[in-house]
Amino acid sequence: MLFDIDGTLVSGATEAHQAAMYEALSAVHSLDTNRARRRRLAPAGRTDPEIARTLLLDAGVSAERIDDRADAVRDACCSAYARLCPPDLSRFVLPGVGELLSWLSGRPDVKLGLLTGNYEVVARLKLARARIGSYFPGEQGAFGSDHEDRAALPAIARRRAGRVGSPYPRERTIVIGDTPRDIACARADDVGCVAIATGPFAAGELSDADAVVAGADELRAVLGHRLASLS
Repeated sequence: MLFDIDGTLVSGATEAHQAAMYEALSAVHSLDTNRARRRRLAPAGRTDPEIARTLLLDAGVSAERIDDRADAVRDACCSAYARLCPPDLSRFVLPGVGELLSWLSGRPDVKLGLLTGNYEVVARLKLARARIGSYFPGEQGAFGSDHEDRAALPAIARRRAGRVGSPYPRERTIVIGDTPRDIACARADDVGCVAIATGPFAAGELSDADAVVAGADELRAVLGHRLASLS
């Protein structure tokens, strides 16, 4: 099970993350952050490096310069987030998520991982501060720090979850997210996808998923049925 974070596990915990990204772009590229904020880029479903690239290209920074300094932006963003992130994000955890993760983590037929556009350091700290990070083991999942293109992430996550030379099976992999980009990345790797309408998109906008649910309780029922069919 590969879970997105923002809009799927937590909602509204993005202020420090956004501030850290703007701080990093200002420090590394001298970006005019006031102008960048007026751009009103919708971040849902995008990877952190994709967001950075979009803002920088809009500001006239060359693609070559963006590529050359991508690692510096990542490191600056992660460092800023560690400083800016509130100590307790548990109030942002969506209803039923803790119970869902506890149920899934207790099943021997489930491997839990993250599939998120967040840089990994940001993702891990965000969920640790939300008090649900322990459900997602290290060295599993895939992140914006692995690849700018979200479509590349499911294959990376399956490789990490499998054995050497034998990625985790597609038929046992389900991407769970709240945006059309989550669905598209699952389709790119030919794995399953369940969309949850707890983010900025309504259920009708997520209809390309295998199933669409309103919240964690419905998600548990859908996943339980899917797991039973695989046993």
